[in-house]
Amino acid sequence: MIAENLAEVRERISRAIQKSGRKPDSVRLITVSKQMSVDRIEEARTSGAVVFGENKIQEAIPKIEQMGTEGISWHFIGHLQKNKVKFLDERFDLIHSVDSLELAEKIAKHCQSENRVQRILLQVNVSGETAKFGMEPSELEKQMAGFSQLQGIQVEGLMTIPPFDSDPENSRRHFSRLRELRELCEKQNGLSLNELSMGMSHDFEVAVEEGATLVRVGTAIFGPRPKLDDK
Repeated sequence: MIAENLAEVRERISRAIQKSGRKPDSVRLITVSKQMSVDRIEEARTSGAVVFGENKIQEAIPKIEQMGTEGISWHFIGHLQKNKVKFLDERFDLIHSVDSLELAEKIAKHCQSENRVQRILLQVNVSGETAKFGMEPSELEKQMAGFSQLQGIQVEGLMTIPPFDSDPENSRRHFSRLRELRELCEKQNGLSLNELSMGMSHDFEVAVEEGATLVRVGTAIFGPRPKLDDK
């Protein structure tokens, strides 16, 4: 079932790319593997999944240690607490969820101590939803220069999670807003922010139409997540 679901998601991404007139290889699929067993992740890998997204450090590390990194890539997509930064190493090719300058500074200092550069995305709360993590757009604009000057990190782009809506069309304005914000930050700071991480199982096609370069899809590939109290 995972193989069939993965193929269907890829086909839907391809159609959305064609619809929006973008290049065929302009969007990468992040297979969200949080709460999934190593066996199920291995099945997805065998079916052609290349990039996996995890949202808890303590859950991700054992999986990565067991599966390795050869031929696949791991992204951290969940809320990153400052006290977990010390557990970061080269396991994660990209962190999607840096939501403050203070957190970025902590990551940068940690990576400098390891003599490496961590690729990151900046999480923006474009909808203003109080339950969501992320910077306000105005905060990002004010602090963008500060992010870009830090040693030890490389800002690759922006990420957002819009409010859940059963009608994906209602997410379009939030995706469009993130794209516009990216363009503004590039222009104001002379930067190249190539990545836009936006779109999940229920709205990734609209996100692709609005410029997503990374879509984070889990449920549409693995099926419903196990409940937190499931063993």
